[in-house]
Amino acid sequence: EGREVGGDEFRRAYQAQIQAYRNAYGSNMSDQLLRQLGVEQMVVQQLVDERAAEAAAQTLNITANDAEVRQRIMTIPAFRENGMFIGEQRYLQLLSMQRPPLTPQVFEQGMRRAIIVEKLRTAVTEWLSISDQEVDQEYRRRNDKVKLALVTLRNDSFKPDVSATDAEIAAHFEKNKDSFKVPEKRKIKYLLVDLEAIRTKTAIPQADIEQAYKDNLDQYMTPEQLRASHILFRTEGKDEATVKATAEGVLQQAKSGTDFAELAKQHSDDEGTKALGGDLGAFGRGRMVPEFDTAAFSLQAGQLSELVKTPYGFHIIKLVEKTGGTAKTLDEVRPQLTQQLTFERAQQEAETLSGQLAAQITKPADLESVALARGLSVQETELFARDEPIPGLGMSPELASRAFQMNTGEVAGPVATARGVVFVSLTDKKDPYVPQLDEATPKVREAVLTEKAKAMAKQKATEIVAKAKGAPDFEKAVKAAGFEAKTTELLTRESPIPDLGMATSVTEAAFALAVGAVSDVVSTDTGTAVLKVVERQDVGTTELAANRDRFREELLGDRRNRFFSAYMAKAKQKMKIEMNRDVVRSLVGQS
Repeated sequence: EGREVGGDEFRRAYQAQIQAYRNAYGSNMSDQLLRQLGVEQMVVQQLVDERAAEAAAQTLNITANDAEVRQRIMTIPAFRENGMFIGEQRYLQLLSMQRPPLTPQVFEQGMRRAIIVEKLRTAVTEWLSISDQEVDQEYRRRNDKVKLALVTLRNDSFKPDVSATDAEIAAHFEKNKDSFKVPEKRKIKYLLVDLEAIRTKTAIPQADIEQAYKDNLDQYMTPEQLRASHILFRTEGKDEATVKATAEGVLQQAKSGTDFAELAKQHSDDEGTKALGGDLGAFGRGRMVPEFDTAAFSLQAGQLSELVKTPYGFHIIKLVEKTGGTAKTLDEVRPQLTQQLTFERAQQEAETLSGQLAAQITKPADLESVALARGLSVQETELFARDEPIPGLGMSPELASRAFQMNTGEVAGPVATARGVVFVSLTDKKDPYVPQLDEATPKVREAVLTEKAKAMAKQKATEIVAKAKGAPDFEKAVKAAGFEAKTTELLTRESPIPDLGMATSVTEAAFALAVGAVSDVVSTDTGTAVLKVVERQDVGTTELAANRDRFREELLGDRRNRFFSAYMAKAKQKMKIEMNRDVVRSLVGQS
């Protein structure tokens, strides 16, 4: 709809997301795992959704003016100190300290967009509501609990005890032919730009690793953190000389050994920290106004500052503790850096080579000639279905989709896969068909065995029910039938069932029974169960009343989110949205 998402914005959002993952998961978040998560597509979708919401808001004449943007920025905790905005100069400094740095224009445009999207969401969803009855019903559904004595009979445990005759296999096949239908399959030839092969041959000079370390030193730095206390003497509306004289007197008391916390409680004008003995907690560089920041970070643990003048007045600062401020050494991060640079350069080389090949491959015959000239090879797959792994390439929904849209004589590519970039041509296709029994026998036999095992599990469960219902001791009755009942922990309707996993049929049966009652046979996808309700804990009226308002907001927020998502999905269907995925891959490779 005429709203561009540029490369710089994508790169900034992508790097921020990558850093967030690494901050959360540390060394467990490898480059390979990040690629598997598809972070670049997640970021693209988020940015597209923002622009789409902005376009939808325009149709409803929803805007955000400069005053609203300014007000929103002034409420952000990072831009506030002692209950006040930190000021224009400090605001600009904090933006410039971001990685990558932010200009006020870019940051404020992002704020404006966020406000517009919030207004749109409110306009679209504010009419939604939830009655007390709905809230109470859902809260009980999620929080009522039962404890069970449970017998589980997994279907697969009975497979060794069953068999399938030829006659049974034939009869089952005749009755269920359509369920064994073989889907359409296709065969392709492909030229692979093998990313792993390129990576293996890629050597990174030590000088490049050292330069990358220097360029990104802040990523390996443990930020310097202080824990400090202060006593504030405000000067606003007062005679500054008098305030300074008072502050000097208190400073001398502190230097002579008077307890700092007691002095803060008696003299500090900072209502937020006064009762805490002036304790500011832990903070890093940039959180305080510059004058305070400079003074505090120049102190050593246990040291008192001289009087520090800031826009708020005079401060006496006592540094309690200083931590961090150290960086991992080059040797510590060398393996990570080498892996990262190797992947990035291999990806860049693959992108470059793919671009060159794209200009040379215009018909199927070009695959062989270009491969020969480049020292590459062309492979041909076996037949594969749309939802199967592609032989030699693995699961690749995008490539499979392209392969099943192609006609003979066409070529497609470049297409990104887990192994690298491929160019493909269609060499064969086989229409869907119902197979003859000989071909289908292995699958039919498995289906017959599964059906018989399920029937046997149900039969055994029926025998258990016959012995256990009305018996004075459920566990003994189950044992007499040759099985064992296990007692569960307290379960909600959304709890997994031991040995069966998520089994709604079991939990629904449990909550329908009275305490002490035994169920009939309960079937699940993977097995059969018989259960007795040992204990039940229903939500009480006091708990319900205490949580009703909070839970209503949770439910309402979820309902509004789902409605807004549906609204935007429908709105986007009417919008013109174009993505240049090659540019996205290129940007990721350079990041």
